[in-house]
Amino acid sequence: MLDPQSLYEWEPKGLAVVDMALAQESAGLVMLYHFDGYIDAGETGEQIVDGLLETLPHQIVARFDHDRLVDYRARRPLLTFRRDRWAAFEVPTLDVRVVQDATGAPFLLLSGPEPDVEWERFAVAVEQIVERLGVRLAVNFHGIPMGVPHTRPVGITPHGNRTDLMPGHRSPFDEAQVPGSAEALVEYRLMESGHDVLGVAAHVPHYVARSSYPDAALTALEAITGATGLVLPSVAHTLRTEAHRTQTEIDRQIGQGDEELVTLVEGLEHQYDAIAGAETRGNLVAEPVDLPSADEIGLEFERFLAEREGDA
Repeated sequence: MLDPQSLYEWEPKGLAVVDMALAQESAGLVMLYHFDGYIDAGETGEQIVDGLLETLPHQIVARFDHDRLVDYRARRPLLTFRRDRWAAFEVPTLDVRVVQDATGAPFLLLSGPEPDVEWERFAVAVEQIVERLGVRLAVNFHGIPMGVPHTRPVGITPHGNRTDLMPGHRSPFDEAQVPGSAEALVEYRLMESGHDVLGVAAHVPHYVARSSYPDAALTALEAITGATGLVLPSVAHTLRTEAHRTQTEIDRQIGQGDEELVTLVEGLEHQYDAIAGAETRGNLVAEPVDLPSADEIGLEFERFLAEREGDA
């Protein structure tokens, strides 16, 4: 393997800020990380990253070489054409930043496009950064589509070797093989090396998974702050406001839908309530409920929205 350190370079000013913080934070820093481009139902991780960067002071500590990690033909960056010439280029940056929460406490944020190539080298590079910057806990976050209704609280599946930081949550899965991601590989390799990692996967209703779903982002953010002690009220306030608006719009659209669509959503509610009731009774086997599949629900909702757009 070629030297992973050649994939990134330090920003001296940002590195100095982290070193000053480490002199006061003997336990080490928290690092949040999320990559765009793979599964992120409801834009859960994207909303959290955007909220952090838009509302909190931050400074770049390390920059990854996007020219080597991003396949421009697979995800073409935007160029702005103005009158008779190219005026701007949207560079797909993948950076580590030091951010301050509402109390001034520093933490790290690694974000940007998911690398298209050299995942193993990238994972080793992230491990080098984790060790150099004194990271005590790495936390990743995203949304996953689930057969759940939008009218019930968003569920969370914790993963990693520090799921004890999220008591009261457990995984509904036993074993599954899924397409890999750079985010998951980083988690896997960090755990192999003995680093503490926590993953937060928010359950997004399948029928809104392709749209922004602030409820999931808010739930994931609350799980992150509960596990890390970070104080992020400005981000939470923005997400809470957007969540209320989005829920109202979903209810309006479903209320104006046909009977079949309403029945589909009610079926998910019955399933959710049956499972919740079984868990309360200590019986993990819920009463059988005749439900449509998640694909059926998603297709029905997409058909409904397409018909509404056609009428507009």
